Amino acid sequence: MSQLTRNLYVLAGLGALLAILASMTFYTVPETQQVIVTRFGKPTRIVNAYDQRELFGATGAGINMRVPFLEQLRFVDKRVLDLDMQPQTVLSTDQLRLVVDAFARFRIVDPLRMYQTQGSEQNVADQLSQSLGSQLRNVLGRQPFAALLSPERGELMDEIQKRVNEVAKRYGAEIVDVRIKRADLPTGTPLESALERMRTARQQEAITIRANGSKEAQFIRAEADARAAKIYSDSFGKDPDFYAFFRAMQSYRRTFEQGAPTSMVLSTDNEYLREFEGRRGN
Repeated sequence: MSQLTRNLYVLAGLGALLAILASMTFYTVPETQQVIVTRFGKPTRIVNAYDQRELFGATGAGINMRVPFLEQLRFVDKRVLDLDMQPQTVLSTDQLRLVVDAFARFRIVDPLRMYQTQGSEQNVADQLSQSLGSQLRNVLGRQPFAALLSPERGELMDEIQKRVNEVAKRYGAEIVDVRIKRADLPTGTPLESALERMRTARQQEAITIRANGSKEAQFIRAEADARAAKIYSDSFGKDPDFYAFFRAMQSYRRTFEQGAPTSMVLSTDNEYLREFEGRRGN
């Protein structure tokens, strides 16, 4: 083998060694990740750490350096993460068992604390899921079923988020949002019994409303009849002849407006038909 060939092999080996060394020295940090750099298992620095004041594109993401063989990298997600949990059974104050399906969203805001306390995002999610389930049962268990269907439910979610956030801070996380996807009664006999109780309560309420309305209507009708009688009495007392004429017209209307032809045979001087003769002046 010639000297030139040996030199080429040496140069190729050095080039490969430099390439490997460069790949172990330089690394790329995406915008969506933050990196914990550790040396012999001990954290030394955080690259591209979360900061809510930073603008996208103006962070520490990009190409960075580390000491090969001595420093290791631990990537931590910087995005908002979903926290799904199993449906929880809650007993409301009106003794209804509810199946509550809720979810939360969180992000890692202190990767160093997260690494020191839990070690990974998944461990943090497991801890937060347990805390969220506990707070759901505690807060919602102090409310009637109707409160979970009303606009005030948002205030309950804010209270739950505040409580879970206190736990999340211990693990370097932050709860962004907590929501109830659905709250249902258990299927089967409990649901049927609850619906029957609700139906009975609504029926009793309807009966009470109708009774009060009927009572109030009787008072209004009696007052109106009394006022009408007084008005009639005052009016007819001023003109007795008009009162007689008015009563005769009412009687004629009831007698002759029955829908079917009416035949009456009376003498021409009958008192009942006197108004048909007209009023003669004195």
